[in-house]
Amino acid sequence: MGGTDPECSRSGIVARRMKLPLRRLLTTDFWRSIGVNQAVVAVSVARLADAMGNSILFIVIPVFVKKLPDDLIAMPVEIKVGVLISLYGFVVALLQPPAGALSDRLGRRKILMLIGLLVMALGTVSFAFADRYLELLFLRAAQGVGIALTVPAAMAILASVTERKSRGGAMGFYTTLRLIGFSIGPPVGGFLQVHFGFDSAFFTGAGLLLLAFVAVQLWVPDVRVPPPKEGEEVPPFRIIDPALLSPGILAVSLATFAMAAAFSMVVTLENEFNARLGMTAVGFGVAFSALMVGRLATQVPLGRLSDYIGRKPLIVGGLLLTVPVTIGLGLAASDLEFLLLRVAQGVAAAAIAAPALALAGDLSGSGGEGRQMSVVTTGFGLGIAVGPLVSGLLAVFFFELPFLVMAGFCVVAALVMLRYAEETVSESRDWRFWRRS
Repeated sequence: MGGTDPECSRSGIVARRMKLPLRRLLTTDFWRSIGVNQAVVAVSVARLADAMGNSILFIVIPVFVKKLPDDLIAMPVEIKVGVLISLYGFVVALLQPPAGALSDRLGRRKILMLIGLLVMALGTVSFAFADRYLELLFLRAAQGVGIALTVPAAMAILASVTERKSRGGAMGFYTTLRLIGFSIGPPVGGFLQVHFGFDSAFFTGAGLLLLAFVAVQLWVPDVRVPPPKEGEEVPPFRIIDPALLSPGILAVSLATFAMAAAFSMVVTLENEFNARLGMTAVGFGVAFSALMVGRLATQVPLGRLSDYIGRKPLIVGGLLLTVPVTIGLGLAASDLEFLLLRVAQGVAAAAIAAPALALAGDLSGSGGEGRQMSVVTTGFGLGIAVGPLVSGLLAVFFFELPFLVMAGFCVVAALVMLRYAEETVSESRDWRFWRRS
């Protein structure tokens, strides 16, 4: 990996085999300079559609849970919402390493993306027929299975078709398209719920996931793991291979965990924010998506900057910026303050996300991309799970407590990155990152 000749040739083979209409556009110097090729576009567009379909539920679930009757054990709505949202993250985190290992073992990535998207679509549409909280738990777990199959396969494809010298820009493009989906989904979900009811949001989300399924089938290349060379010793295959878990991979996973936990924790507290700041589901959806505005504006340039000045400075800087912003969210006194802090949180997340994925891609080895990249995406999934759960549990004591705890954890993650993550970008690169070297 990391720009070796086999990687470059593999990327070229994939690009030549694809017959997308964007071929001519992607031959321009601009796209080449940020590392975007046809395979990157194909995966990114597919994940834009599934991100929008999935994020529609972010705003709908807390309100939907509130109207359901109590099941078995009565719990505060905040804890119910936290458990429901976190269950999805825990299932994703638990199953991504086996899914990544399965993609390495099969030597094929695309089929797992297709199965995962179909499972997600079925789970989403089934929300329209659920009328008990326990049913929602089962459906949310099914959605987690679907995304656990999809993400490691997608990341392994991206790691295989990009080069180290431009991987940060390519990952920035990928995360930007995903963020467009996440940005559009919550306000659309809030609008549909307010004006047309819950079922409209569930059917729309499922429809978008089916569109992602079609996009993957038509456009995403099936990147295969190259067979071992003649005479090369093949190590025994393990789902969790300690030899693949370098300190750098684990440190990046912790950074993505902290990032995801910090920005997802507000979901559980939607009803409290609405009451404190006088917002509706639509207003909260807009404020929630404001984080994506900050990321969209800065993700590609920060990802590309990491190709020149290094991955670590941006990841550590993003974690440190997250600290005061997270504390500020707990102290916000108006909907405008809440919105502006979410934009700032998006900039901090942009400094972490693309450089972190690029660093993981740099450190991953041929044939082990699925397992190594899944460690990082597992960190993200755990963050999505732990953030809402912790905020729901700690807010019972006082509203500001979960924000203080999460800010402290981001400091710890920054220190771990400084101590254990290795830098993969040469300091001799031209600092003028908007030009080709």
